[in-house]
Amino acid sequence: MRPVFEYLDYRNYLRDAFEERKRLDARLSYRKLAATLGLDASNLHKILHARGHLPTRCQTRVLKFLGLSHRSAEYFLLLVAHARERGEPARMDILERARRLKDVPRLTLEDRELLFYQKWWTSVLRLLLEVYEGLAVADQLAKSVCPPITPTEAQASLDLLLELGLVKKAVSGRLKLGEAHLTAGGERKSKAVHDYQRQIFELAIASLHRFSRNERDISTVTFAVDEKAHQAILDILRECRRQVQKQADSTRQPKRVMQLAMAFFPVSSLPKEPS
Repeated sequence: MRPVFEYLDYRNYLRDAFEERKRLDARLSYRKLAATLGLDASNLHKILHARGHLPTRCQTRVLKFLGLSHRSAEYFLLLVAHARERGEPARMDILERARRLKDVPRLTLEDRELLFYQKWWTSVLRLLLEVYEGLAVADQLAKSVCPPITPTEAQASLDLLLELGLVKKAVSGRLKLGEAHLTAGGERKSKAVHDYQRQIFELAIASLHRFSRNERDISTVTFAVDEKAHQAILDILRECRRQVQKQADSTRQPKRVMQLAMAFFPVSSLPKEPS
């Protein structure tokens, strides 16, 4: 079943969830689900067919049935509010709030696309094309990378980006971005990503001497945590990355490519359980 973030009408999502659950459990019926949600069967039928709306008193039960929490639950409730609202300005405002909760779109890489991770500057060049409004002049792009690369290296990366469809040639001859973001899976892909991340952290170390403090921000903090705090900090960092990416995506006239490198790791072992 598709994630809730791919829906714009909460009733379609609820209907699909009901049909998926019914496929797994033939005993599930309108009457049984209605009782679970605190509705009568006729009202539930109207809601699932977009002829009625979910009462506020039932929202907690619906979220529990759907297994939604945190951001996904908030998104679902915004869809409910959007469907019930009649004023167009208010509807647009609610829809925009819901849009901001969506995950950034991603493209899954095939094996041949692992070449993207071999050289750290390939991703930089891809974004520099936005800065230079699609002008793919290898000499100019090579000099703009910090530290500089050769024009030959820049051209090889541009050719790779075109081959993979990560940039596309417009009618004007300029290049524009294809899919917005990249992710990888599988053991070979994970190794490629780890190698790429190693390159990025080497750049971060070098930036201590390459750039002045007003151009970069590097800080460290050491602290002790329990399991609950450990997980909470991981959640905070994930949300931080998402918000940073959304802020970057909202930039209309970029002037520079920046790199964010985040690391959160143990510097002590767990105490041994008493025997």
